[in-house]
Amino acid sequence: MAKLTFLGLAEKILREANKPLSPSEIWKTAVARGYDKDIDTGGKTPEATLYSAIFTNTRDHPETIFVKLGQRPARYFLKDLLPGKEKDIEKAIAASDDSAPLAFDYREIDLHPFVAYYSRIYFKAFTKTIRHNTSTKKEFGEWVHPDMVGIYYAVEDWKPEVLDLSAATGNPAIKLYSFEIKKSLSFTNLREAFFQAVSNSSWAHEGYLVAAEISSDEDFRAELRRLSAAFGIGILSISLGDPDASEILAPARGREAIDWDTLNKLTMNKDIGELLRRIRNDLQTKEVIREKYDFIMAREDLVKTIKKAKKG
Repeated sequence: MAKLTFLGLAEKILREANKPLSPSEIWKTAVARGYDKDIDTGGKTPEATLYSAIFTNTRDHPETIFVKLGQRPARYFLKDLLPGKEKDIEKAIAASDDSAPLAFDYREIDLHPFVAYYSRIYFKAFTKTIRHNTSTKKEFGEWVHPDMVGIYYAVEDWKPEVLDLSAATGNPAIKLYSFEIKKSLSFTNLREAFFQAVSNSSWAHEGYLVAAEISSDEDFRAELRRLSAAFGIGILSISLGDPDASEILAPARGREAIDWDTLNKLTMNKDIGELLRRIRNDLQTKEVIREKYDFIMAREDLVKTIKKAKKG
């Protein structure tokens, strides 16, 4: 079978759907139907390549078969399918989210092992999942506690003399990360998810908003970068097919010191309290007990967990 170009793939999906779709929706639908395997590409970011191909073709070629409709997100349709579709188009433009099926069937909690893997490999940090239902003050809820906390211990890298001096000067040799995790990010949930991440990470050295499905819409990505730059929240994109292809789309702006007052407030959560005691013990003994933190799965095993979820 001949390989599809990105424009050919877009046309195929739009004809089958018979309605306007955003590039993100087109790609998600293609993956859900297995058409992504027919694409002639070796690139690591095919969704972005698809978006660029459609955008450039529509902008630069008067004879293009595509037509751009609406904004936030912009959707595309086929010119020869336009007649008689005015009402459907209005409904599509009024929609505020990328409504195509997700590439995988998974829950938010299924992303935690991927975050644990990325944190250990790329931040050299251990992680601990925080259960919201262990909080004693329910009124504070999800806007206080992060989904996961990451801890980098300098004890694994620094010499004993440096560790002793660090302790003597009152500067614990650790770095704390906060992770707010979502299945997907688009205009529909961006502001709530982003400011939830801001609230949940105000105490940590670095805070991240994490998702596996992040809209590739140009306006969305621009807004995501703007919010990240304004509030210092990093954006971590998780790759379910290849954990090593996960990447930071926008870096977090680091803080020099921990916000101890806010961290004290977080001890209303049992998991946070136990984690703080664990960190203290590991610092005192200068030995990290790895079994007390989230288990780090092998790359191959991580991929298998998502494939099983997709079948189930």
